[in-house]
Amino acid sequence: MSDKVAFITGAARGQGRNHAVRLAAEGADIIALDLCAPVGGAPYPMAEPDDLDETVRLVEAQGRQICARQADVRDSAAVAAVLAEGTAEFGRLDIVVANAGIAGSFPVDDLTDEIWKDMIDINLTGVWNTVKASVPHLRATGRGGAVVLTSSVAGLKGLPNNAHYAAAKHGVLGIMRSLANELGPDGIRVNAVLPTNVDTTMLLNDAIYRLFLPDESDPTRDQVEPIMRGMHVLDIPYVEVDDVSNAIVFLTGEQARYVTGVAMPIDAGVLVK
Repeated sequence: MSDKVAFITGAARGQGRNHAVRLAAEGADIIALDLCAPVGGAPYPMAEPDDLDETVRLVEAQGRQICARQADVRDSAAVAAVLAEGTAEFGRLDIVVANAGIAGSFPVDDLTDEIWKDMIDINLTGVWNTVKASVPHLRATGRGGAVVLTSSVAGLKGLPNNAHYAAAKHGVLGIMRSLANELGPDGIRVNAVLPTNVDTTMLLNDAIYRLFLPDESDPTRDQVEPIMRGMHVLDIPYVEVDDVSNAIVFLTGEQARYVTGVAMPIDAGVLVK
């Protein structure tokens, strides 16, 4: 990926940061975006500006350049502005990783209009805003490009207490499949990754622990891990961020040059149960 440019949303920490660092290690310069502010529908702390600064440091430690900005994927004009600035600085766009998202589990009786709206606006409309703003820049190279959307095992499977999350992640696959057909003639490949539990703050937080163990007054990660392990065919509670980044590197690289329209699980067997 030497001298290619990748645009990554949700890049301040977790999967997004890891994708940015891994693509930089492969030779890409990075345009990074993250909200770095609280979101009402997410029952755990969001990334902060210092987290995005750390992503910048880690990418630069790989010897690559990065243009990192705070912006909200729900704001299509803001996403377009970040891309315009980044592509003006680096001269092109080759790779898009629409990763920004939130999680949160609520039974139907507790799933308020605000929580529903935050989830759909970020995890579905935010993905659309990201890709829509990127397409003109990808086309401008005349060499095609690679887009990867972050869905979830919940994109193919309903999860209790997650109607809003599953709806958004199912929708992401609809976007992926439609655009794979639409953008294929331009040489732009569009795929999706479908992670299971991933070892990040989005998964490992007090709200999730209480969801799994509602009768415990102060449940811990150690108590929850055996339950998470039982979700998978393989004997693990969750995958690591590098496991997802491995798929991102493959799907955006030359080895996948004829791969498009694929929903790739990184799921330890959740979807074969």
